[in-house]
Amino acid sequence: MAEELTPETPEETETEEQPIKQRKNGLYGGVSDELAENMRSGWADTELHDLAPIAQADKTAARRAALSARFPGERLVIPAGNLKTRSNDTEYSFRASTEYAYLTGDQTQDGVLVLEPTADGHEATIYLLPRSNRENGEFWLDGQGELWVGRRHSLGEAEQLLGIPAKDVRELPEALKEATGPVRAVRGHDVGIEAALTDKVTAERDEELRVFLSEARLVKDDFEIAELEKACASTARGFEDVVKVLDKAEATSERYIEGTFFLRARVEGNDIGYGSICAAGPHATTLHWVRNDGDVRSGDLLLLDAGVETNELYTADITRTLPINGRYTEIQRKIYDAVYEAQEAGIAAVKPGAAYRDFHDAAQRVLAEKLVEWGLVEGPVDRVLELGLQRRWTLHGTGHMLGMDVHDCAAARTETYVDTTLEPGMCLTVEPGLYFQADDLTVPEEYRGIGVRIEDDILVTEDGNRNLSDALPRRADEVEAWMAALKG
Repeated sequence: MAEELTPETPEETETEEQPIKQRKNGLYGGVSDELAENMRSGWADTELHDLAPIAQADKTAARRAALSARFPGERLVIPAGNLKTRSNDTEYSFRASTEYAYLTGDQTQDGVLVLEPTADGHEATIYLLPRSNRENGEFWLDGQGELWVGRRHSLGEAEQLLGIPAKDVRELPEALKEATGPVRAVRGHDVGIEAALTDKVTAERDEELRVFLSEARLVKDDFEIAELEKACASTARGFEDVVKVLDKAEATSERYIEGTFFLRARVEGNDIGYGSICAAGPHATTLHWVRNDGDVRSGDLLLLDAGVETNELYTADITRTLPINGRYTEIQRKIYDAVYEAQEAGIAAVKPGAAYRDFHDAAQRVLAEKLVEWGLVEGPVDRVLELGLQRRWTLHGTGHMLGMDVHDCAAARTETYVDTTLEPGMCLTVEPGLYFQADDLTVPEEYRGIGVRIEDDILVTEDGNRNLSDALPRRADEVEAWMAALKG
């Protein structure tokens, strides 16, 4: 990675209004007057005109209108966030805050959406970094200048794309310090913006804003549903990619699986929606196994829990538990079929008007019945469920809301989420599992080290539900046939 040049003295390439943020002296030392002068000129005008609005511009406008109606007379501040240092002078890849992207469709670092109260609602302004200044050297001397990290949209271009008036974000902190009246902000993304608002906001009021924006995402619009469909389709192709290279994974490690799926995520989307769980053998009994550094062995199971995040930041969340050699053993199939039966019961319980908890209860009942049937826990089933005895092996809830975050709407109130009834447009996962730890002496030895989870992304429809991830087989015999066909 190259290091940026720095001038010998600030006066050569800076103005007082826009000082360059120099991080350190570059490898090549100072900059001559002649080079600085040369870099100021000879550049073509690259302003883009007549840009079409982004596909979701009407949706983001409607979301801002709903937000405006909820908090009349208050200034609302929603930041995208800043780059975070990975090590020394390198940064993590940037991912805009969910709240900001949901309301704007923009994914620009350092961006801030501000809704200023007016007599009849709010006036929205998006604050962004403008094009790099070439006159003062920012373009090529600043570590985040466009010569180093690539072109960004001008403020005029941003206005055309997003349908929101745009201003220079570097002017915003001072404007916020001088602002009067009630203010709410989404916290945790931009320390500079929060510092400018220190005496104007309260944690309680800001939490109300965060909760509202979380609950606003409980029911998806048609644009969001299309994005989730796209994410599921790409994820299904990523699972196919993995099956085709299981022999190479056996020769290396779980990381081959992780890398294979990541390639699909980057080719067809923005990223993975969360850390891929590529858990082979006994690692499948660890719920969030993301080290992905273990062996992949024929005869074991692979629990693959992964999702592609689309370019608009909507993620799938799918799990399949696959026999690495293409065929389930008798005990593997026994456990797999129990989880499949539980998932079928859970999916059947997803429908408009049903309680959110119904799908979890339905799946847990099936698993409890199996554990009693196998003699692993003493019945009757109602007693097992009342005491939660099945949880030693089922461990987790059976699902969660899904959208821009893999655990979407997480800040929603209990009464609007887990204690609510399902509505058309809600999207959730149904993902029961059974996990028998390798050192669990309460189960027969043949069970130990086996973990099975099956997870699909389910959309609540007007007349029931639709499985957005049904391109991937679930029944054991269908999984085996699918794998055989992919391996040729």
